[in-house]
Amino acid sequence: MPDLEKLDGYLLSDDAHPDSMGLSDLDGFLTGIACSPEEVPEEEWLNHALGNAEETPDAILELVHDMLGDIIERLVHSGPLDPLFWEKQDGTVIAMDWCEGFMDAVKMRPERWDAFAQTEGGSKLMLPILVHMIDDKGNSEFGIPPEELDETLATAADAIPTIVPAIYRHIRMVTRN
Repeated sequence: MPDLEKLDGYLLSDDAHPDSMGLSDLDGFLTGIACSPEEVPEEEWLNHALGNAEETPDAILELVHDMLGDIIERLVHSGPLDPLFWEKQDGTVIAMDWCEGFMDAVKMRPERWDAFAQTEGGSKLMLPILVHMIDDKGNSEFGIPPEELDETLATAADAIPTIVPAIYRHIRMVTRN
């Protein structure tokens, strides 16, 4: 298990590249990389996640690799996924950053992910992640009415630990080389 506090501290520090992801985004991104219907070369995803991997200390790179390994281990063994969502003081879960990170991984191979989303189960499995896409004005990109948004996001966030292993399995059965 990677030292998440150390990784989070680095990502929030001035030592991190300005384009590096935050911890929740990174967790979602690495999960998307692990699930990807097409392998993404390490150099490509690592630079996307950290801004410039060459400037990143080896200890931090090791933590990122450990984090990815942990995610893959859970997915391979169909274990429960434990996504790093933020939580408000009142206990409300915020999965938006995690989902945005996952979608950043999707954008690295959009044609292959689109092929997955076109399968019978693919679109249903992606829905709990996709409903977290909110525009710059705070409106749902799916047209979810504002008065229903909080409840919809909470329900979708609750589904993510279950649907992501299903996405991983489905991709391996249907679309991956």
